[in-house]
Amino acid sequence: MRKLKNEELDRLDVDGFKKSDKIPVSIVLDNIRSLNNIGSVFRTSDAFLIEKIYLCGITAKPPHKDIHKTALGATESVEWEYVEDILELLKDLKLEGYSSLAIEQAEGAQMLHEFIPNQNGKYALIFGNEVKGVQQKVVNICDSVLEIPQFGTKHSLNIAVSVGVVIWDFWSKLKK
Repeated sequence: MRKLKNEELDRLDVDGFKKSDKIPVSIVLDNIRSLNNIGSVFRTSDAFLIEKIYLCGITAKPPHKDIHKTALGATESVEWEYVEDILELLKDLKLEGYSSLAIEQAEGAQMLHEFIPNQNGKYALIFGNEVKGVQQKVVNICDSVLEIPQFGTKHSLNIAVSVGVVIWDFWSKLKK
């Protein structure tokens, strides 16, 4: 086997990305502290043609050198918007037909691998603070909670890893 060179990967340019069909998924980041995590979410969202990223609360927004360092230009391709109040955002998204799904450990949460997205549905996936997770007041208004199964001694994953796992799961189920 030979590693492919970047020019052999036949990737979209920014204009091509903006014109491409996206999967009906938006990412909502609420009170994310780490600029590197934010940049990583942009990069993963670019890789899997995510519709939009919403940055809420204390979550930093581009342009910022530490976001740019890990996003590698994805802040230019992936559509994003800053909305201070996540509760208002989720009410607006519900009116637009989105199902809001908190990614969290909660009573009655559905395991990610058991969740089957509606092929005609639109989804807002909510990821919370690195320490405190998704706020309870946000969980309260979500349509459902999805949990990433974990089997080791730790109780959580890094936010950027969690976003990657969930986006990949949605991509693979929606692109069957």
